Amino acid sequence: MKDTSGRGKLEDNHVPRKKRRTFTKHQKQEAVEICLRSTKPIAQVARDLDLPENSLRVWVKQAKIDEAGPREDGPLTTEEQEELRRLRRENRELKMERDFLKKAAAFFAKDSS
Repeated sequence: MKDTSGRGKLEDNHVPRKKRRTFTKHQKQEAVEICLRSTKPIAQVARDLDLPENSLRVWVKQAKIDEAGPREDGPLTTEEQEELRRLRRENRELKMERDFLKKAAAFFAKDSS
């Protein structure tokens, strides 16, 4: 089989992957609303909207969690997930800054003695 992509030799049984689609918050909201209003199963709504079934299931599940609001022992709402991501990123940055300052302090302490 001839390789026309410039990425090297292709195997005979190679099946190219579909490009991963992304969806906006608005698109997800609309799909969830359609799904919740419909009497059809999620799988059928997903086919009708040309969406991945599992993605639609996840969006519907998260919408129900968000609607119920925060709970001590339950799954995280979208807002809580975003806050957790932000705090983890901030924590990672603070650790890097701390490590840098430790190294700088050791460097200058060694240099001054």
